[in-house]
Amino acid sequence: MTAETPNVLPYLKELRDTWRKQDFKFTKEQQEEYDMLLIARRERVKYFYDNDLVSKGGLRKREVEDED
Repeated sequence: MTAETPNVLPYLKELRDTWRKQDFKFTKEQQEEYDMLLIARRERVKYFYDNDLVSKGGLRKREVEDED
């Protein structure tokens, strides 16, 4: 998967809103779509971690302390 994949978050949010309005139940088609979007989102997040594209909070501070 590449970074060019579309952002699936709005679609996931829309499905979750629909899920709430339907008494917390998905139709079979909605469940399949939700599962597919969730897998795509997890692959995208994994891509960012694998390619070191996520923020590593506090890393700079530790590097400065190690130099002292």
